[in-house]
Amino acid sequence: MKKNMIITVITALLLVGCSQKAPDLNGYGNVSDVNEIAGDTVSVDESNGEGNSESIDRESNGMNSSSDGFQSIYFDFDDFTLSSGMENSMDRNRQVANSKSQRVKIEGNCDEFGTDEYNYALGLKRAKAVKDGLTAQGVDASRIVMITFGESSPLCSSPTDECYAKNRRVDLRLVP
Repeated sequence: MKKNMIITVITALLLVGCSQKAPDLNGYGNVSDVNEIAGDTVSVDESNGEGNSESIDRESNGMNSSSDGFQSIYFDFDDFTLSSGMENSMDRNRQVANSKSQRVKIEGNCDEFGTDEYNYALGLKRAKAVKDGLTAQGVDASRIVMITFGESSPLCSSPTDECYAKNRRVDLRLVP
């Protein structure tokens, strides 16, 4: 009897411990929907830039996956700093955000390199960098929600550098 009770309790604990709430893709109530990421500081790269983000005009190459007039923000490999090459896109996003009354969802994305956990964290850091950039330009932080997709929402799946670059991005959308 005692043995059956112990097995029942352990099974119940395992089932409760394994359950998790499905993520809200609109960004409400998400773990990533926070104003700060404890222990992390996000900076803007003030250098002239030597990475891919500055050397490629991504918008003219059809690499925008944002909607509602926003422009996607692209990052170098394993990086979450805003490059000076993305200034025009950030300014455009500020203008669009300030012209709308709805909330703005910022979606962090990564390429396929790294573990799932690492990529989810990197996607969140990228989203946070964009949020910090927009709030520094005057967008109300309370209107911004963040979510990370890690590597789970690729735009491209070909094994090429150009394809990987398309997946290292932050997309912006209006929340209905």
